[in-house]
Amino acid sequence: MRDVTGRLMLLDTASLYFRAYFGVPESVKAPDGTPVNAVRGLLEFIDRLVKDHRPDALVACMDADWRPQWRVDLIPSYKAHRVAEEHAAGPDEEEVPDTLSPQVPVIEAVLDALGIARVGVEGYEADDVIGTFTARAKGPVDIVTGDRDLYQLVDDARGIRVLYPLKGVGTLQLTDEAWLREKYGVDGRGYADLALLRGDPSDGLPGVPGIGEKTAAKLLAEFGDLAGIMAAVDDPGAKLTPSQRRRLDESRPYVAVAPTVVRVAADVPLPEVDTTLPRGPRDPAAVRELAERWGLGGSLQRLLTTLGTPAA
Repeated sequence: MRDVTGRLMLLDTASLYFRAYFGVPESVKAPDGTPVNAVRGLLEFIDRLVKDHRPDALVACMDADWRPQWRVDLIPSYKAHRVAEEHAAGPDEEEVPDTLSPQVPVIEAVLDALGIARVGVEGYEADDVIGTFTARAKGPVDIVTGDRDLYQLVDDARGIRVLYPLKGVGTLQLTDEAWLREKYGVDGRGYADLALLRGDPSDGLPGVPGIGEKTAAKLLAEFGDLAGIMAAVDDPGAKLTPSQRRRLDESRPYVAVAPTVVRVAADVPLPEVDTTLPRGPRDPAAVRELAERWGLGGSLQRLLTTLGTPAA
């Protein structure tokens, strides 16, 4: 990838189009009657984000593999409840609403025609693509996601923050280290440790039994990080209750592998891609054809207008 020195905005694309799908009525349809609520909703999201935050570079990060085998090998329950169909020769199929799946190729085609960089890497989730772009960025980074897992990337010193949609993308929670400390008692680096200790049913992560969010935060405050907590298990003088010591000790197999599963990758082999925010469509003819075929109307036109507006 080319070095990005200005403000980079990274979209957790699936997270945003899921929100668009459930936030925009399914009555929003193409001329042939196909629902396009997720497509139009995502375009509206991107338009608002570009208007409000004026990134210099923008990447739509994709899930080339929403449940990578290397994570499943370590924790078999990882996202297991979301599997709609297993495939021995490739990634499992995720359970997705029937009327959303057909909209994803349309979203991809529109992004490509606009010239918005779209990156997914085989064997990795969008979170990992985001983690790697963030690690390589030379300037500030805005990560737009409805997934709290990415709070682990927040870093005030590097200008990395998460924009978490509360209602559409008109109301965003700007997540920095001060917000994380107030809410969870940890900084970005500590959030992954907190998440793996408490577990996350939505991702099939069991956590350590009896260690909820508040207890995890207290343990991290007392012992610094996961390694410090596990060292305390072996220290008879450490301030752990008997039940905490026992549960942590019994959870050693999980604690040994969970960091690799929970922490986003920072070494994904990213393709060479121009991340510069386009000022006009890469393929105007394709944009016109997609707009007409799918009835994208004002949603697409507003984004085109916004992209053509010089930064303030």
